[in-house]
Amino acid sequence: MFRLKALALFSGGLDSLLAIKLIQETGVEVEAVYFLQPFLQEEQEEKLVNQLKELISQLHVKLHIIRLDQRYLRILETPRHGYGKAANPCLDCHIFFLQEAAVLMKEIGASFLVTGEVVGQRPKSQHQGAFPVIDQETGLAGLIVRPLSAGLLPPTIPEEKGWISLRHCPSIQGRQRKIQLELAKKYGLNYQAPAGGCLLTNVEYGRKVFDLLKHEGKLDSGSLRLLGLGRHFRLSPKFKVIIGRNREENSKILRYFYKNRRDERLFLLKIDEAREPRAYRVPGPLAMGIGAPSPEEINLFSLLSTRYSDLAAGKEAVARILQGGAEHRLRKERVTATKDPALPQKYRIT
Repeated sequence: MFRLKALALFSGGLDSLLAIKLIQETGVEVEAVYFLQPFLQEEQEEKLVNQLKELISQLHVKLHIIRLDQRYLRILETPRHGYGKAANPCLDCHIFFLQEAAVLMKEIGASFLVTGEVVGQRPKSQHQGAFPVIDQETGLAGLIVRPLSAGLLPPTIPEEKGWISLRHCPSIQGRQRKIQLELAKKYGLNYQAPAGGCLLTNVEYGRKVFDLLKHEGKLDSGSLRLLGLGRHFRLSPKFKVIIGRNREENSKILRYFYKNRRDERLFLLKIDEAREPRAYRVPGPLAMGIGAPSPEEINLFSLLSTRYSDLAAGKEAVARILQGGAEHRLRKERVTATKDPALPQKYRIT
């Protein structure tokens, strides 16, 4: 016997869980898809995927996890509908996700798509004026069902054809959460926003994205993952510096350098006290430079790193700098340690 199937966009949040549950109550089989954005460190990504699987298991729904590729990055670079408060092109992202979901929908034999969107919840992508734009540009007009706001929206094709009835669905509007919380209690759903939400909505992260676009001209997944790591400084259009904030970030910087050690544009730096015959290993951060620095910028790179080391101001220091490439080159740069707060502020991206 044929059973109707739908594909749901799953964000990991309560709204998408409820949307799936409401559609399941119509007798429709539901599968879900999550689009994995290329921003998180590997361990964060693993934790997120495990959280998503645990949440969706409450509904006994098959979850497809799709890693976003270069086509997605091109959209981030030049969004047709512009950015939000940071580097978040929410409307363009949502349209892209729906278009990708439409491909999967055909592959699994689903008849329509389901989202947890709520009228008026998000200013860029979830208002009644945006929904027709989204539906038209995705080529899915009439096939996107939004059960949480069903009473406020025109009937969809599945409703008009009698495939489903949404009379049991609410008419939620705005950012209030009372109805969602009541429904979660009714259905016995555990919910928790998973770690690794969209970093593009973070203003500081957004500044770093725009800095990359300005000076590199494009985005790649490796560069985006680095944006969530350490303190970021732009010393010149051709040279950027990342300084670790703790032991964990130092380890990640070291691993990144080692993994990409044949790249001549990478420089790994550690500050030591300049004391002969052997230097004393000074507690402090690892720093990584990216680009094509001038000798003056190498000196500034070294000086800036002393600002975050345990060396007292005025102490003589030596920066040990390892450059990537087919043959690694180690150089030493002598500087006088500084604690001047104005120095990092002059070059800080965030």
